[in-house]
Order: sequence, then structure tokens, then C-alpha cells
Amino acid sequence: MREVAIVAAGMTRFGELWRSSLRALFVEAAAEAIAGAHIDRVDTIVVGNMSGGQFVGQEHLGPLMADHLGMAGTPAIRVESACASGGAALHVAFLEVASGACDLVLAAGVEKMSDGADVTAVLASAADQETEVYHGITFPGLYAMIARAHMEAYGTTEEDLSWVAVKNHRHGALNPKAQFRREVKLEEVMASTMVAEPLRLLHCSPVSDGAAAVLLCPLDQAKRYTDRPVRIRASALATAPMALAERKNPAVLDAVALSAERAYTMAGLGPDDIHVAEVHDCFTIAEICCIEALGFAQRGCGRVAAREGLTALGGRIPVNTSGGLKAKGHPVGATGIAQAIEIFEQLRGEAGERQVADARIGLAQNMGGSGASSVVHILEGA
Repeated sequence: MREVAIVAAGMTRFGELWRSSLRALFVEAAAEAIAGAHIDRVDTIVVGNMSGGQFVGQEHLGPLMADHLGMAGTPAIRVESACASGGAALHVAFLEVASGACDLVLAAGVEKMSDGADVTAVLASAADQETEVYHGITFPGLYAMIARAHMEAYGTTEEDLSWVAVKNHRHGALNPKAQFRREVKLEEVMASTMVAEPLRLLHCSPVSDGAAAVLLCPLDQAKRYTDRPVRIRASALATAPMALAERKNPAVLDAVALSAERAYTMAGLGPDDIHVAEVHDCFTIAEICCIEALGFAQRGCGRVAAREGLTALGGRIPVNTSGGLKAKGHPVGATGIAQAIEIFEQLRGEAGERQVADARIGLAQNMGGSGASSVVHILEGA
């Protein structure tokens, strides 16, 4: 297989973007990436999108987006893996280039969630319909059960969950494209409305619109498009049982651990080699469970990482320097690509006030549903 690099990126602001349509968001991000590489065509377009059909009534996104990008005729497909759709799209694009099938591939994620659909119901379609949704469960409810399992097993507290929100809002306040560019205090988080005990409103990521795009090519061709390519050292995907009831331990994210193990093996690296990471904090408990599964903290010890500053800027392993899904926003199909862009910018020294000093290797982890799918990418600066 060929070595693969990211040579350009583009991203919209995240938020409730009432004036922008699904296709307009995609074109904005994709056009920025294409302009950054000074090209006008690509070999293939891969679109990550969870549910355009349910959110805005639009399916068949591959040809639609190719046409509105001015590239009708270009092979274009849509990839879906719930909230991991963006990461899965990047994985497919990586394989297209690594295999030798294509030399220039655009991987982009997009979601338009704020146009009036029942967001809770749409997102619930990524849970097990027969054993979970039929009985009234929602994703806040599922992650509340994960949080409760972690609390009972390891002594995690509501304050531990809240410190993750405080840390990620502090990072998000430094990100000009974040949905929430303001810090929050611990007391504010712990006084916010209860959504699904023990999860409060400020433990939850928001409803968001947005798009993100990256351009991939073979590493040995990367200097044609940029002086600072970022190599994809690993791209790995894994799954786990969809229903929480089918898992041995709901507090352990097996798909994340397995995708990380595969990525570390592919890259010839381990957790201690990572300088900066973006992980899937759809709820604050998810960040705690993800950093444990990725090997950044021992099982049961991820609960203290944000409180002790280990995952903050300046800490041992800065996590979610973009603000994460919690503050940056979570347009579900775009999230995985946006995570990769944060690592891309960090490794190129372009992250501004949130720059991690001397960052050379970064990791992006994107998760679908309550952890039934996970994609891990490990990137390295040139």
C-alpha cells in the first residue's frame, strides 16, 4: 500500500447556521480545501453524512455534492456510520489512495441538523431499534447509563464529568470556528438542567450545522500541493455490539480500544507517542471512556484527567484542543473530518492560541452511536 498524506483542508464555522443549506455548507468547506491545494479536479469524492434524508429530506448526496462543487461526472459516494460518518469517510478516502485506485481524493463531512427535524428521534436511529429505541431510550439516556456504570465501577462523580466540560469550553473559547466561544465555570455546569441523570445540559454536545473537508494524495506526490503535508500513519475502524445490554461492561468502549489497537499497530506507535488528540466527547462521560480506551489513562482513571489538567493545553496529553464536540459543535456527519483538521493544523503549527508546542504526532478518534463503531487516525507532521 502507498503512504498517504493530507495536503489541504477546509471547514465552515459550526453552529446553528440558519442561512446555509446542506449543499452550501459542503461546497464552502470543499472549495476551501480544493483552493488550498491549487487544483480544480479530484479523482473521487467521499461524503460523510449520517442522515441527510431525515434531517432535511435529502439523500443521494454523492452526485448532488459533486454537481454543486462543479465536478459533475466525478465518482462520488456517501458513507454512513452514524456520528462516525466523517471518520469513516476519511477511512474510505485513505484506502482509495493507499490502494493506488486514486491519486486525489476529497473526503468531506456535512450535516444540517437545525432545520426543524426531530433531532432526538433522528439520532436515536443510530441505536438498536428493537431492544433500545422501542422502549423509549434516547442517546442522553444511553450515555447516562454508561456514566452510571462508570460511577459505580470506578467512583466517578458528577464533578468529574463537569471538569471535562470546563476544560473543553476553555479550549473552544480559543477556536474561531467553534459554536460556543466562551468559557464555563464548574458551578455553572453543575447547576445546568438535568437531562438524563447524571448528565446535565452542559455535559452534552449541542445540535449543530457545519461541514469539513480534507484532500488526500500519495505522500510522494504531496509536495506538488503543499510545502507541509501531514502523513496519515494509520487509519483503523472497529465495531462492537450496538445495544448496551449486549456488552460485557457498558463503561468500557470496546470498539474504541480495538480501533486504537489496530491504529497503533499499523503506525508502529503507542499511546505515549501521541502529542495531541481529538476524541469523541458527544457527552463528557464519552471523553473519559475514550481516553481510557485509547490508552491515555488507565481504566477507571480517566475521570481525574480533566480535573488534574492532564488533558488540558499544557498538560501531559492535550485532548480536544478544538473545544471538542462539546464546545466546537457536533454536526454529526462532519465531526470526524473536523477532528482530523484540528490535528492537521496542530501538526502544521497553525492552531493559533490553542497550539500544542512541538506537536509532531496526533490522533483523531471518531465514534458512532453509543460506541458501536469507532475510527482512529494517527497523523504525523512532515
